[in-house]
Amino acid sequence: MDRRDTLLALAGAGLLAASGSAAASNHQHHGHHGHSMALHDALIAAASKCVSTGEACLAHCLVLLADGDKAMAECAQSVNETLAICGALRSLAGQQSNHTPAMAKVALDACLECEKECKKHADKHAECKACMEACADCARECKKLIG
Repeated sequence: MDRRDTLLALAGAGLLAASGSAAASNHQHHGHHGHSMALHDALIAAASKCVSTGEACLAHCLVLLADGDKAMAECAQSVNETLAICGALRSLAGQQSNHTPAMAKVALDACLECEKECKKHADKHAECKACMEACADCARECKKLIG
């Protein structure tokens, strides 16, 4: 066997091993650890929406603050806190962590506070209205989880 034949044989063995890995990775992982993969889907979706609308709201608040509108300071602070908390909630829920219910309690409080702050500006700013609604939805999903 010359060098070329050896390389071809090794490449063939590598392809064979890779195809076995691909077949193994196609194995379905439903129900691992006794959890349904959809266990927290609604909570994850609500937290994700809270984060995406919150990012838009915070960006809008920062523009207004830069223009001198100090009325947006409390809204910006509330949204910023909610972004951190709902981001963590989304991550924990996605991992089906045992800490998800505890984080949902914290997120519930943050979402209710953020909803209250954004409500003050919802009639004037679409970003605040969207954030307010997303926070209300996330709070409802948190309540469902924690009872």
